[in-house]
Amino acid sequence: MQQNESFSDLSCTDQIHLAVRELSAFIAAVSELFGVEEARVSAEDWLHESELMEISPRSNHRDWRTVTIAASARLSNRLNVALHRETLLGTSTSIPSSNCFDSTLLS
Repeated sequence: MQQNESFSDLSCTDQIHLAVRELSAFIAAVSELFGVEEARVSAEDWLHESELMEISPRSNHRDWRTVTIAASARLSNRLNVALHRETLLGTSTSIPSSNCFDSTLLS
């Protein structure tokens, strides 16, 4: 590929390579931070977002980082909902006691 060739002129093979690199990096990060199951679901989100990406019929360019950002937003929403549910369940099933301090901390 020539130095002055624009990003939008990348071949289909180059675009696939970029997409695979972006998806792989995303999955690795999610797996490391949140576990394998969350990485699997997030990979499905990434693929779904890539299908939703609007692309001009005249353009060969896809902004894979935008796909990752959209999939990250889905991940964030999913984690926030899970945290909110845990918080609601936690506060509704147990009320913190005023006697909850460890006596060793008071010494």
